[in-house]
Amino acid sequence: MKTNLTKILALLMLAGLTIQSCKPKNAGNASSSGSAEKAYVAPGKYDEFYNLVSGGFSGQMSVYGLPSGRLFRVIPVFSVDPEKGYGYSEETKPMLNTSHGFVPWDDLHHTELSQTNGEVDGRWVFGNANNTPRVARIDLASFKTAEIIELPNSAGNHSSPFITENTEYVVAGTRFSVPPDNANGDIPINTYKENFKGYISFISVKKESGEMDLAFQIECPGVNFDLSHAGKGKSNGWFFFSCYNTEQANTLLEVNASQRDKDFIMAVNWKKAEEYIKAGKAKRIAAKYAHNKYNEKTHTATSEMKKDVLVLDAKALKDICYFIPCPKSPHGCDVDPTGEYIVGSGKLAALIPVFSFDKMLKAIEGKQFDGSFEGIPVIKYEAALYGEVKKPGLGPLHTEFDGKGNAYTTFFVSSEVVKWNIKDLKVLDRAPTYYSVGHLCIPGGDSKKPNAKYLIAYNKITKDRYLPTGPELTQSAQLYDISGDKMEMILDFPTIGEPHYAQAISADLIKDRSIKFYKINENENKYVTKGEGQAKVVREGNVVHVYMTSIRSHFAPDNIEGIKMGDVVYFHVTNLEQDWDVPHGFAIKGATNAELLIMPGETQTMKWEPDKVGIFPMYCTDFCSALHQEMSGYIRVSPKGSKVPISYSLGKTKTIAKN
Repeated sequence: MKTNLTKILALLMLAGLTIQSCKPKNAGNASSSGSAEKAYVAPGKYDEFYNLVSGGFSGQMSVYGLPSGRLFRVIPVFSVDPEKGYGYSEETKPMLNTSHGFVPWDDLHHTELSQTNGEVDGRWVFGNANNTPRVARIDLASFKTAEIIELPNSAGNHSSPFITENTEYVVAGTRFSVPPDNANGDIPINTYKENFKGYISFISVKKESGEMDLAFQIECPGVNFDLSHAGKGKSNGWFFFSCYNTEQANTLLEVNASQRDKDFIMAVNWKKAEEYIKAGKAKRIAAKYAHNKYNEKTHTATSEMKKDVLVLDAKALKDICYFIPCPKSPHGCDVDPTGEYIVGSGKLAALIPVFSFDKMLKAIEGKQFDGSFEGIPVIKYEAALYGEVKKPGLGPLHTEFDGKGNAYTTFFVSSEVVKWNIKDLKVLDRAPTYYSVGHLCIPGGDSKKPNAKYLIAYNKITKDRYLPTGPELTQSAQLYDISGDKMEMILDFPTIGEPHYAQAISADLIKDRSIKFYKINENENKYVTKGEGQAKVVREGNVVHVYMTSIRSHFAPDNIEGIKMGDVVYFHVTNLEQDWDVPHGFAIKGATNAELLIMPGETQTMKWEPDKVGIFPMYCTDFCSALHQEMSGYIRVSPKGSKVPISYSLGKTKTIAKN
């Protein structure tokens, strides 16, 4: 009884300390009017950086300017977006196809910019789907999702989508180990240790087009892969993954997956894996997964269902995977710009271990192993350890680098960012965050060449930072000037969804390549209408195709008759504008999907099935001109079996369709 009471009192004291720690001691001095001026961008002026931020449970990716913190765009990726018609138009529906069918939502946790020679290049940004495992590629010329590939043998695609230094591969590790797709999955959950496996996926990326392909997977022991980063420079050819739940628990993980003092960093020699692939050591395993692509010429997505994947067995091939012990329940796994230092961030640890790539290689060569785990060699902790940062803070999560020999680590429990020196492992500075910071971002901070002017912290809790909006408050980010010896907060701004990992890049690498409009003469959509004279309505049985144009400020045609109950109507709307920033919208009263948002020179299609007889207005939803309100029309729906012929008109000219 007395023991239980003591435990309860201890927990209450801890809870009290946690609540008090929500507001750091120097909170009142965190920002001033002088420092805020550093974040000011005058009207009409551009920001220095793009900030590409994961949207978490929104399934989308948001684009901010830095240092202003202004929101520019929300890119629809893994979730439907009624504002833009993504996932609703016939052209974009295939983007959300999976082996489970059409999935309208996901949870996007991490973004990763493409790189050349270890430096961010501004071509593409990749995002991960954490729920139904997928990786997306967003084209930074159009800021549209260009491709999505599903990952078989996986669940909870969290350790993703991190890249090699020339974007040869996007690499993804599964958060939840599961039985392989080709195995009998109808097994007791408590047979986790015997039957569950963790898979690492290597997705190849074509150098010029960016097109992805699932090149191979590595079957690993059943653990939870959390985060990862590629080696660079001297460690190019290796990949490093944080792992937790080495207890291989399947229930009450907050207790049962936190028993060991150390979990692992898994080092993967992907160059050696390539050699084994070429030598025919991989098995081709049956697996069903979707590969979806958006074609910018046709403005149309297609979905292909793949049927197999090459798999290497890490247990059978002893020299592609190695475990390095890492305290405790590691989250971040980050590699410094030189490629020599690998930083593990144990969520439950009171220190930060820093591992040496050179020492790791020597340990492997000298077989300095402490046995094995599920057939994978375990390198002795001290044999790979460079050193430990002592008492840096509580709850280390994620680290990035400034290219000047310093590292910056977030601490979730103590709500702060800590700056420390990589060589001597000494803490140099600490700055409060508001509150419970998760990830951080320095422009190029996970590359060989960081641009260390700013640091952005992404927080899980805002509490008293903003006006209340009911039970759910906004998520937030804080911007710090790190150009000097001390970090200085200069901006606090709300974010879309729940921000996890993010990337930032100099605007000069992207802005001049941005597409302004699509050339109408290059539009290869099957249903394109390249001029009002080509507008028409065609009946094919109970299917009706409306070939329509939009231009300031009318649709052609804008009066349509002869639609009948039971018809399936496709409105193929082509935006004839050839000017920047003149999209048109399209909506119909009572339509049970969403609007279309059609960019200049683009064609998009709405599927509509009228639900009653009558007159249905249609109109442009995106303000386009002084006569925007007049950009509208009518559709007449008659009873099934009606003799009213298909006819369409614009102004006084009325055309009765021959069919």
